[in-house]
Amino acid sequence: MNDFSAAQRSRVTMLDVAEHARVSKASVSRFIGEDRGLLSDAIALRIEQSIAELGYRPNQMARGLKRGRTRLIGMLVADIRNPYSIAVMHGVETACRQHGYSLVVCNTDRDDEQERQHLALLRSYNIEGLIVNTLGHHRDELHELHREMPLVLVDRKVEHLESDMVGLDNSKAVEMAIEHLEAQGYRDVLLVTEPYDGTSSRIERVSSFKSQVAQRPSLRGAIIETGSQLTAHLKAFLDAPGPGPKALFCANGIAALASTHALRELQCDLFANVGLIALDDLDWYPLVGSGITALAQPTAQIGASAFECLLKRLRGQAGPVRTLDFSAQLIVRGSTLGSSR
Repeated sequence: MNDFSAAQRSRVTMLDVAEHARVSKASVSRFIGEDRGLLSDAIALRIEQSIAELGYRPNQMARGLKRGRTRLIGMLVADIRNPYSIAVMHGVETACRQHGYSLVVCNTDRDDEQERQHLALLRSYNIEGLIVNTLGHHRDELHELHREMPLVLVDRKVEHLESDMVGLDNSKAVEMAIEHLEAQGYRDVLLVTEPYDGTSSRIERVSSFKSQVAQRPSLRGAIIETGSQLTAHLKAFLDAPGPGPKALFCANGIAALASTHALRELQCDLFANVGLIALDDLDWYPLVGSGITALAQPTAQIGASAFECLLKRLRGQAGPVRTLDFSAQLIVRGSTLGSSR
C-alpha cells in the first residue's frame, strides 16, 4: 500500500528512489534516461516498482539541460488578442506536439519593453529555436539570438535579419481583392488598415493597393488608418461624390471589426450603401448582414510550416534562407454583391 501524500510525492528525489530500490543513483538515472538497456532486468524492475510506490516524477527540464536539449520552442507574438496570431500559434503548437516539442509563448502586447524582457526570458528557458511574429524593434537582440539558435519569422520581416520567413503572399491577396471588387462593379475603394508601425505586412498591402488602383483607370482609391477618427473618415468617404459604387477593403480582421462597428454607428444599411471585403476570415464574418466577403489565410498551414522550417534548421539543414508565401482563398459573401444586384 502506498502511504505517500501528494505533498510528499512532490518532494521525492532520485536519491529517494535509489535508496528505496537499493540501487545506485546512477542506475536510476539510466532507467529514466536513454541507457535503460544497460541495466539488468531485476534492477530495472526494482526501480520501476520504487518509482510507482514513491510517486517519483522526473524533472524533465533538468534532464533536458543536462543533455543540452530542452525540447522547448519559443514563440514571440505582438498581440495575442489578434485572431490571426491565435490561429497561427495553434498551427505552430500542433506541429510542435506532433514532433515531441513544447511551445513557450510570449506576448509583447505591442510594447517594446515587453518585447525586450520576453527575449531575455526566452533565452533563460534555454529554448532550442524561436518563431517570431512581432514588431521586431529590438533587432540587436534578435540578431544575437539568431547567432545562438535557428529563428523563423512569421508574417513580418525584421530588417537585416537573414532568417527563414513564412507568411501570406500579400501582393497577390490584394490583387485578388481589387479584381473581385472591380468585377462586382465597385469603383470607389477605401483601404482601411491598422497604423503601419513599421509592420512589413501592412506596408506591403498598402503598397500593393496603391499599385493595383494605379493600374485600373476605372477605380479610385484612398487609404485611412483605424483609430479614434475612423468613424469620421468613413462618413466623409461615404458622403463624398465618387466615380461609382463604394467599397471598403479592410487589410486585416481587426480593421474589419473596427470598420463594421463604425458603419453600425453611422447607421449604414449593410451592405447596400457600401461593399466590404476583408483580409482574414473570422468566425463572425458570416454573421454580419448578408456575410462579409473574405480573403482567408491558411493560418494552420502557415504555423505548421514555420515550425517545419525551424525543425529542419534544428536538424542541421544549411543553405540560403527561404521565404514561403502562401496564397489567400477568396470566399464570396453578400457584402460584395450589392453593386451587382
